[in-house]
Amino acid sequence: MARLPRLIIPNLPHYVIQRGANRQPVFQDADDYAQFLSWLKSGAKMFKVAIHAYVLLPDQLHLLATPSDATGLGQLMQWLGRYYVPYFNQKYAREGSLWQGRYKTSVIDGDNFFLLCCRYLEFVPVQAGLAVQPLDYSWSSYAHHAGFRPDAVITDHALYWALGNTPFDREAAYLRLFEQGLGSSQVKTVEQAVLKGWPLGSEAFKQALELKMKRQVLPAKRGRPRKIASDIADQ
Repeated sequence: MARLPRLIIPNLPHYVIQRGANRQPVFQDADDYAQFLSWLKSGAKMFKVAIHAYVLLPDQLHLLATPSDATGLGQLMQWLGRYYVPYFNQKYAREGSLWQGRYKTSVIDGDNFFLLCCRYLEFVPVQAGLAVQPLDYSWSSYAHHAGFRPDAVITDHALYWALGNTPFDREAAYLRLFEQGLGSSQVKTVEQAVLKGWPLGSEAFKQALELKMKRQVLPAKRGRPRKIASDIADQ
C-alpha cells in the first residue's frame, strides 16, 4: 500500500518521532543532548514552530510541536539534520546518514489528545527502562511541566495553561494527571497513529481534516475506494 503524503496542518499540534538508522545511537553523551536541544530551540524560533514537549532517547527523539505554517515543521527537521548530523559524524568519526528515513508525524486533535500525548511522551524513558521515574531522566520536558525547573525550549500550549490559574495549580494538576497513568488502549492508540503517520483524534476530527484539506488522511480500506467528506457533500 502506497504511503500517504505527510499531513502538516498549521496551528494544530503534531507528534513527531525520528529514529536512528538501524536503531543506532544518535546521542551518546550529555554534550550531544545539550547541543541538539540548543539547535532545537534556535530552529524552532527561526521556523516559527512551538515546541510543547520533547524527549531525547539514545536512539530516537520525540516532539510535540505546533507549526505556524505548512512548511515550518519540515524546514525545522531538515535544518536540525543539516547541523546535527555533521556534528555527530565528525565527533564519532563516522559517515553517512544518521536517521532512519524521514521523520514520522501525526496531527493531533488537541482538545482530546494533547495532554495524553504529553504524558505518553514524557513516560517513554521509564517505559524504555532508562529511568525509574520521569523526573530521573534529564532529557525530556517533564521537569518543566511538573514544576521542577523551567525549560527555555518549551512554549507552553494553551491546554497546559488551562490546567490552572497559577503555575503551582498547573503543575499540581499535571502531576495528578501523571499519577493516573495510561491504559494499554491509550498507549496503543497513540503508537498506532504516530508510527503510521495517521491523524490522532475522533472520527469527526478526521472527517473535518479531510473536508478542510480535500484529501484522504487515512489509508483506504480494501475494496471500493473511500470517498472523502467533500465528495459525499457534492452528491
